[in-house]
Amino acid sequence: MRKLFFVFFVLLVGSIFLVRLFYLQIYNTSADQLSRNNAVKAIYEYPLRGDIYDRNNKLLVSSVPSYDIMVIPREVKAFDTLEFCNTIHLPKEKLIKILKRAKRYSSRLPSVVVRQLSRSEYAYLQEKLYKFQGFYIQKRSLRFYETHCASNVLGYTGEVSRATAKKDPYYNIGDQTGIQGVEKQYEEALRGEKGVRYLQKDRFNREIGSYKEGLYDSLPVKGKDVSITLDIDLQAYGEKLMQNKRGGIVAIEPSSGEVLALVTAPSYDPKILVGRQRSQNFTELFYDSISKPLMDRGLQAEYPPGSTFKMLNALIALQEDVVDPSEIFSCYNGYKYSRRRKMGCHDHKNKVNLDEAIALSCNSYFAQVYRRAIEKYPSAPIGLDNWQDHALSFGFGNYLGYDLPVGRSGKIPKSKYYDKIYPRGSWRAVTTLSNAIGQGEILATPIQLANFTAAIANRGFFYTPHFIKKIDNQPITIDKYTIPRKTSIDSLHFEEVIAGMQSVFDKGTAEFLQVKDIEICGKTGTSENFTKINGKRVQLTDHSIFIAFAPKHDPKIALAVFVENGYWGARYAGRISSLMIEKYLKGEVESVKHLERWVLSHSLEEEYQKPYSGKPFKINR
Repeated sequence: MRKLFFVFFVLLVGSIFLVRLFYLQIYNTSADQLSRNNAVKAIYEYPLRGDIYDRNNKLLVSSVPSYDIMVIPREVKAFDTLEFCNTIHLPKEKLIKILKRAKRYSSRLPSVVVRQLSRSEYAYLQEKLYKFQGFYIQKRSLRFYETHCASNVLGYTGEVSRATAKKDPYYNIGDQTGIQGVEKQYEEALRGEKGVRYLQKDRFNREIGSYKEGLYDSLPVKGKDVSITLDIDLQAYGEKLMQNKRGGIVAIEPSSGEVLALVTAPSYDPKILVGRQRSQNFTELFYDSISKPLMDRGLQAEYPPGSTFKMLNALIALQEDVVDPSEIFSCYNGYKYSRRRKMGCHDHKNKVNLDEAIALSCNSYFAQVYRRAIEKYPSAPIGLDNWQDHALSFGFGNYLGYDLPVGRSGKIPKSKYYDKIYPRGSWRAVTTLSNAIGQGEILATPIQLANFTAAIANRGFFYTPHFIKKIDNQPITIDKYTIPRKTSIDSLHFEEVIAGMQSVFDKGTAEFLQVKDIEICGKTGTSENFTKINGKRVQLTDHSIFIAFAPKHDPKIALAVFVENGYWGARYAGRISSLMIEKYLKGEVESVKHLERWVLSHSLEEEYQKPYSGKPFKINR
């Protein structure tokens, strides 16, 4: 028995050694292991990053060669630091800090000393590099922006974090990765594949040639080109119109959900986040806490939608069968719903039906139909939750699912929200009456309102908004973006509301914004604007909001425009909407040049300074 045990033990130990030797000598020849081999040096060749095009194949972002100075700390020999610093225009104290940090990270892995040398700097240093052992030049690619706009959509690239480099084996310290926008969202497609050359070293750590005659070497593979849905001409025009203003514009193609323009103002030229001044420029943008140029207002700013939300309440009332489009409602400059409480309304004709209520933006009409929609049910909580379900079906109150990495969900209140405020269940439909006109607790982002408008244009459905059109010249066929999402409102109810939105231009609050030969359906909106000054809640100038789509019977564009402190809907947002629509549908602004002159010659910068300067400012109703 002992002999058998001894034989078994010897065979087991021998088998383990054989398996281990097989693994080390035959199986374990991966590039990952080679890069860790002290006798083999891996030299990476970085691919050009994929280009980015707009929907009309206009080049927006390309790549140009860039050169980084790298160091491997353990290979550094004594050198003339003064000559080295003078050559690369780097203070000696900073070089010492860089080398210490590189050694802490890893003595055998490369770290960046200086990023993004120009060609002339590279050529000058290359002649002297033999004097500085342990330092070498790493060729990479640098983004080159062919446009001055759409920085919020395109995003930018930057050095990968140490945490990401440790977690993802693709990256090394000093590598570039997408940080925001399309660059981040489609990083894996855009980045390509690195090439690598393995060099054999002798026992003195000197390079003696290619490892195994280049058997494991590979060439870099350029990143895939990406086409996005933006119309860059429309985007640039929108940014021009929003100069000296704050807010956002979102334009969508209703038939596909493709985002035609996503304008945020103020913004910045994407070119300033490239090159050796990138860090300084980014810091200035980041710490601008007043104008917030890094905030994408089209996706992240949450505003009360104001009277544009009345379209939803009209559709809910029709779906719930609590109002007939021809029914007449009275309005005596507002709606009085108790002895002491009244919702005000601007001056217009006294008795209105649905079409006239939309055209004239009658608060009284929508307050009454909202009450009916809630009070149809046994209790206010049940009625409000039903109302909320309708709102959610249009994409309000959620992130929509678009393909950019930032956003806000907005807010559509439900019964539990009011239960917390009124714990004894004392609230009723009139308690929430501000919901009727898009005020109170309701918040929406510009992209949510644009998507809502697209759903109206489609008579009851929408496609998830998205920015990707093609990758490597192959159209995107993701179900999420190609399958329509139905709202809770039957299609037959939309025609009455659309007729009212056309009346807004024919005889209503946007009558002076008509565009020749284009049937536009739209709605003005004005939302109250509050802030805190010295701890007190103060009302500032109202926001200007507008939603619209065109043409009426074959919609090609649906949009939402928000202009902060813009006074009222038609004043700024309405003018900008008409200009954007004509620009997109006709290619040029022809019939509304007077609107363009007005918008470009008016600034709201003084308005934005009032709360911070101590100057008096207008308090609206």
